[in-house]
Amino acid sequence: MAKQAPVEKAPEPPVEREQRNALYETLRKVLLAGIGAVAIAQEEIDDLVEKLVERGEIAEKDGKKLIHEINEKRKHESKKTEDQVSKRIEDALDRLNVPRKSDIDALGEKINELSAKVDELKKS
Repeated sequence: MAKQAPVEKAPEPPVEREQRNALYETLRKVLLAGIGAVAIAQEEIDDLVEKLVERGEIAEKDGKKLIHEINEKRKHESKKTEDQVSKRIEDALDRLNVPRKSDIDALGEKINELSAKVDELKKS
């Protein structure tokens, strides 16, 4: 079989690149703000539970259990939020007609197949 030439990338239109970069920067800022808020909230929860334990309002064992339960709930909610954000990003990319990696990979494979057929036809 003939050696397949590497698939060359078509230049990206500036408008699409700007839209993607703007979307990326906005998403980055939102995620960083969210991470910061979660970190602050976690510290406040830990401090509150520690104060309750120090004042004897709850047992240390119960405090640890409460923190564990809150962390598990936070992880669940974070996963749910992550899934929602991913869905919205995919929807936004669809509206902008931005191809997915799988689309580009499939086109690359098709180009390689067609290149091989062209090479075979040239030999005939």
